[in-house]
Amino acid sequence: MSDSHPPYGGPSDPNAGQPWGPPPGQPVSGQPWGPPPGQPISGQPDPYGGYGQPGYQQQPGYAPPQYAAPVQPPKKNRGLMIGLGVGAATVALLALCGVGVGVIVANGDDDDPTPPPIATSSAPGGDTNPSTAPSPSESQDDVPNNNNAVTARYSSDFDAVCAGNPVLNAAAYSAPAGSKAYTFYNSPTRLESWSLRSTGYGKSYYAKSDEFEKVSVVGCLKYQDGSEGEGRKCQLKDSDDKIITVDYVSSRYTLTFYAAKTAQKIGDGGTINAPAVRCPSFVTYNKATMKAYASPDSGAIEAAMDKFLG
Repeated sequence: MSDSHPPYGGPSDPNAGQPWGPPPGQPVSGQPWGPPPGQPISGQPDPYGGYGQPGYQQQPGYAPPQYAAPVQPPKKNRGLMIGLGVGAATVALLALCGVGVGVIVANGDDDDPTPPPIATSSAPGGDTNPSTAPSPSESQDDVPNNNNAVTARYSSDFDAVCAGNPVLNAAAYSAPAGSKAYTFYNSPTRLESWSLRSTGYGKSYYAKSDEFEKVSVVGCLKYQDGSEGEGRKCQLKDSDDKIITVDYVSSRYTLTFYAAKTAQKIGDGGTINAPAVRCPSFVTYNKATMKAYASPDSGAIEAAMDKFLG
């Protein structure tokens, strides 16, 4: 066999027998090739060990390795966002609107953690008549031709139903059983403003704030004109740390159920009391009349919803 031809009859290698890499002792890009002398790579014998070192003999069939320094990722600056305290901002806003905010100082009674309705110095206005809702003959799945129909983005947007306006992206109502519901109430001083009253936690009809598209029923608690009871004297400390006396007033409400998608009336929940038997730990009051109004009783609301939706 001739030594002038490689195996398999290929052309001869003009570089055969030539050493790899630069001349001995010549650095490449300013750095020597390979790891430290005699250092194995990943537990295997180092075919490149000692490259560029005195007495190094290149093993045939191996090319010197190349190395690259790792690139450090850029660091990100994270800003710190500091928000204003919600409570302080609310108190400041109410003060500008002529509404006082007081906290209990002379009475140890506890009350429902939900704050009572906000009282303002504006004159009571008329409430929207829900009779503008669609006729009972209209299908629950059909949205009425109402220019004031809204598309809800939050659970609070369902208060439109209590003003006689449908919610376009509400769930269609078919029957009380299995329906999800929200409840809202107004107050003697804010008849056209409706506040969400969450009750029935854990019940089949209970809906979280981010589940509004599953809601098909809205319960509206409307203040009964002339139902105001005798006020309870409550000693409070206002935002200026001054001791004041506020009349905490009871009243009554009428609960009515509506289909959220059509604003059509679907049932009655009866009369719901707003008792003022205990002074609350937090209250908003009218500075002109020094009155604060109790909220509808959550226990009575839940009992009425159990009866209609359970």
